[in-house]
Amino acid sequence: MNNLDPKRAVIFNTTNGSCPIGEITGKKNISESKIPVISCEGACIRGEIARLAANIVSKEQAYGRGCHGELITVPDSAIAQWMTSAEKVVLIDGCFLRCHGRIIENILDNKKLIQFDALSHYKKYNDIFDYDDVPEEERKEVAQSVADWVMDSLNNPSAKSASSCATPDDKRSGCCG
Repeated sequence: MNNLDPKRAVIFNTTNGSCPIGEITGKKNISESKIPVISCEGACIRGEIARLAANIVSKEQAYGRGCHGELITVPDSAIAQWMTSAEKVVLIDGCFLRCHGRIIENILDNKKLIQFDALSHYKKYNDIFDYDDVPEEERKEVAQSVADWVMDSLNNPSAKSASSCATPDDKRSGCCG
């Protein structure tokens, strides 16, 4: 974990609440040893493509969709327990800023966090913010391309491109950041 600057810390109130379906899903994914998939949830087209790609990847047999909100703010939930106890976690970030990657690196063991920068794969939309400015069918096609790239990288470790990070050392060599 990184040293934290208190000026940049985010403070949030604890909760006694839990998400009923999150509890069911987290426990089911623990028992099935599913690999959590989380993503950027940014408001722009790049975040939307990462989110859509994560949804596609999470439908694959060994994977399930994780909730970073529960991981971060409800650490005792079944979803958070699943994500922290999983052998590996896949994170699809939307762009070079790696917002989610930089946050999640402070919560999960970096050795199990496998990060992908979706933008480095499809290389479009640098001049567009609103996801509605890209037709829905095109968004789905690009997200499918990202999901295929992620799955190829996960299934064939030797095929990993310079834009996926398998270990913290990868980040220092220039991928993902």
